[in-house]
Amino acid sequence: MRILVIEDEKKIAGFIKRGLKEEGYAVDTASDGEEGYYLARTNDYDLILLDVMLPKIDGIKLCKKLRKDSEKTPVIMLTAKDRVKDKVEGLDSGADDYITKPFVFEELLARIRAVLRKKAGSSTVTTLALSDLSVDLLSHKVIRAGREIRLTTKEYALLEYLMRNPNTIVTRTMLSEHVWNIDFDTDTNLIDVYVNYLRKKIDSNSKKKLIQTVRGRGYILKD
Repeated sequence: MRILVIEDEKKIAGFIKRGLKEEGYAVDTASDGEEGYYLARTNDYDLILLDVMLPKIDGIKLCKKLRKDSEKTPVIMLTAKDRVKDKVEGLDSGADDYITKPFVFEELLARIRAVLRKKAGSSTVTTLALSDLSVDLLSHKVIRAGREIRLTTKEYALLEYLMRNPNTIVTRTMLSEHVWNIDFDTDTNLIDVYVNYLRKKIDSNSKKKLIQTVRGRGYILKD
């Protein structure tokens, strides 16, 4: 899953980016409203973390601008303002959630998971399953036929995206947009390499192969 963090305070942006990457998210950052707007309209993000007090275009105006453009990407606002009036203004601008600074990172992660579940139309689902494969979205535990499978952070992110799009052809472009960040070099074969890593761990000990290659198009996770 790919997240855009629009935050002008470098320390906070760096802290959030580092923490999200440790959780398996691909993260891009912008330090002002104009840059944030450009990235949000140029790339396909699963969620945007948006600071309210931004240079050039503030968070409230930016959120309204994105919604006016029919941009439906979920937005969680980050701000030091904790008055009810400020929260109402943020939500009325089109934000999906609102969290005040300073915040506990675990709470931010929980709110991100909740908003992403809502986006997927399954607000109470915390486990993804296909055939005998299951992924716990809270603990990141992966189970195949009762056996726990250890994955790297990037392998988990790749599997989660495939699990969120079962029985659907997922192209390499889609994977580069949602599992890797803006610095990803699309001319490399890194996606194929990681799919092979994942396939060895998920399918090597099972007769039923879930990760299938669709020649010339991409991959599909299929029972």
